[in-house]
Amino acid sequence: MNTLGRCEWGKRMVNFRRWVWPLAAALYLVATPTIAIEAASAKASSDKSNDRLRVGLVLGGGGARGAAHIGVLKELERMRIPVDAIAGTSMGAIVGGLYATGMSAEELEDLVGSLDWAGALMDKPDRDDLSFRRKQDDADFPINFELGVRGTELVLPKGVIQGQELDLLLRELTLRVSHIEDFDELPIPLRVIASDIERGEAWVMAEGDLARSIRASMSVPAVFAPVRIGDRLLVDGGIVGNLPVDVMQEMGVDIIIAVDVEFPLYGPEDLESVLTISEQMLTILIRKETLRQIERLGDRDVLIRPELGLYASSNFSDILSTIDPGVTAAQEQSTKLEDIGLSQDAWEEHLAERRKPVEPASHLAFVRVVHDGKLAPAVLESKLSVAAGDAIDPALLALNADRLYGLQLYEQVSYKLVQEDVGTGVEYRARTKSWGPNFLQFGVSLEDDFEGSTAFNLGARLTRAGLNRLGAEWRNDFKLGTDPGIYSEFYQPLSFDSRLFVAPHINLTQTNIDAFVLDSTVARFRLSEAAGGLDFGRELGRVGEFRVGVFRGVGEARVKVGDPSIPNIDFNTGGAFARLRFDTLDNARFPRSGLRSDLKWTLSRPGLGADSEFDTVEAEVSQTWSRGKNSVLLGLDYATTLESDSTIQEYFPLGGFLRLSGLERGEISGPHAALAKLVYYRRLGDTSGILDTPVYVGLSAEAGNVWQTRSDMDFDSMLWNGSFFVGFDTYIGPAFIAAGFAEDGQSNFYLFIGTPPR
Repeated sequence: MNTLGRCEWGKRMVNFRRWVWPLAAALYLVATPTIAIEAASAKASSDKSNDRLRVGLVLGGGGARGAAHIGVLKELERMRIPVDAIAGTSMGAIVGGLYATGMSAEELEDLVGSLDWAGALMDKPDRDDLSFRRKQDDADFPINFELGVRGTELVLPKGVIQGQELDLLLRELTLRVSHIEDFDELPIPLRVIASDIERGEAWVMAEGDLARSIRASMSVPAVFAPVRIGDRLLVDGGIVGNLPVDVMQEMGVDIIIAVDVEFPLYGPEDLESVLTISEQMLTILIRKETLRQIERLGDRDVLIRPELGLYASSNFSDILSTIDPGVTAAQEQSTKLEDIGLSQDAWEEHLAERRKPVEPASHLAFVRVVHDGKLAPAVLESKLSVAAGDAIDPALLALNADRLYGLQLYEQVSYKLVQEDVGTGVEYRARTKSWGPNFLQFGVSLEDDFEGSTAFNLGARLTRAGLNRLGAEWRNDFKLGTDPGIYSEFYQPLSFDSRLFVAPHINLTQTNIDAFVLDSTVARFRLSEAAGGLDFGRELGRVGEFRVGVFRGVGEARVKVGDPSIPNIDFNTGGAFARLRFDTLDNARFPRSGLRSDLKWTLSRPGLGADSEFDTVEAEVSQTWSRGKNSVLLGLDYATTLESDSTIQEYFPLGGFLRLSGLERGEISGPHAALAKLVYYRRLGDTSGILDTPVYVGLSAEAGNVWQTRSDMDFDSMLWNGSFFVGFDTYIGPAFIAAGFAEDGQSNFYLFIGTPPR
């Protein structure tokens, strides 16, 4: 039966109970007067709760202001007033829905006070849950925004927040009643109100997936993505039914307690900006329907309006401060409420019935994944660590949902406990990104020393994901600016577990490189290369990757600055390589823990097209540790050329922020290079705000150099540098304002945007 049919059936049953049951009772009393008299006598001597008035609670929407509902519930519990039915919208649906599952007001207060609201209202998974390829995306293209591409059109997501973490939170909180489809069978009958964005009408949910229903009710348009339930696309119920008194009147209660926490209208002194005027317009539209609902309240009904002033609907960082106004507002209505309170014995009996323990299954009978993409189910199942026979643990279930979400192929991955003949199992449900199947990510980097040395690059990565059952991807990188380039790779897994893969690729790059004679710069070359190759590799779980491959290319080095008599260089490249990479950083911008390493051995061989035979070895390792707000990063870089010192295309540059900060970007380069750095940074302020921009202060000590011959490499020739910096974790990536110093007194001041070289 669909939700609409269920609601209509529920209405008819309510009317049936209102009229048929009293009639049947009357006929019974007429037919059996002796029994009736005895029953009436027993009833009169029993507690009044046996024939008490049914109380319905209506909880309106209001974002963080809705935590005032908890204060109202606390006072109702103190007065021993039972709640027999609940109708809620948005935040009212969260509070009311959780209360309907059997939670107490005290438990709700503890919950909202302990929740990481910033985390719950964000989509980005923990970096540990990302696949290694998605970690590469995160590091290379740090702008936290993704566009879809269809043909020549750009497609935006349906909301800034897809609600992944919020959905998992709601599922954990409602897990004990997740087997209940009919909301009338909850400890307290419940109705959840959302808005049908396609039809422009309220939609009342009386059955289905409780967590998903609550999630739909609070989907503020443009902020949260809408939720598809059946044939309905649902958003925040506050648009058309923020205080659903009419819904409660259809649930057959005798007294309604309605709690209104809507944001008030601004006064004339506050209407001084486009933002406040726009907010006022929306408040007026919502308020009009709310006032119509309030007019439906009868003389016995109670309206409670906590005094919250201009407390912002988005202020989740101080959410507990709204609870006391809820208590106070309920106390102000105590005269009308006290007559419906229960005796202590009747109240204890009511609580015992409402909190009657639910006995769910203890272990999973099966695990399966349902999705609407091209990937074979075995690909997704290989990513899971939960299996049939495991204990039902909400933390483990959520962890595995996040691992599937970490593939970044789906706009949301949820789970649901499913009861079948074989027992209770978990079904993971993955919904492909509605703005796919091609995804654009962006990155920007800027390095300016305020003295004329500037590097600026704008990059984009276009990924076509999930091309076949094994999960092939086609990645295309484009970079414009100081170091332009194009890179294209087709990544084809060779098994359902995605461990082995093959990856043909092409690469075109340009960059600047300095040439030296006896430690003096004699020219700056513009180095252009084009190469193609074929890689074979193996994923190392989510933390790393090993590759081997062959390549072939051509290039040229043209004098850009320096003596024009220096000849240009044309060269051919060809050879093989082996590369091992690991990334366990918890954050690619300002890590607090983890390791990042990249080890590469390249063999240049004439037999594979190269002009000369030589090898290069490159190694980069960094480790981060933290304590409190303090973090320390230790990084070591080493690069050397074997059997040759004259291949300019294999020179390794140093200079720039955190790469000998006292020198200009790429000021020195050579066939042999080494760098060690110790970086300390401290986060300023707290971490509780949702929209806060983290700010860091730090300093670095750096030692390194480049050498023209390996025999010259020693500690005595190391150049010592350092820096002081302020860092900002911004929407477009990390940004730094820094001062760099060299041991000879040379200094640089930087504006740096983008992930600094590690």
